[in-house]
Amino acid sequence: MARKTTKPKTWPCEPCKGTGEVSRTVRVGRKQRVAGAQTGICLNCLGAGEIPADD
Repeated sequence: MARKTTKPKTWPCEPCKGTGEVSRTVRVGRKQRVAGAQTGICLNCLGAGEIPADD
């Protein structure tokens, strides 16, 4: 009989809410005015959207 493999338990990432992307405000100029938002990879889960559950 072959062994059944189980998928490791994971939780959705809290900062990106499972999407893998987070947005940051972009500031420009000497007065640091807000120019818009930029989307980047989540550094908590590295874009996977899930973090391993610690048992």
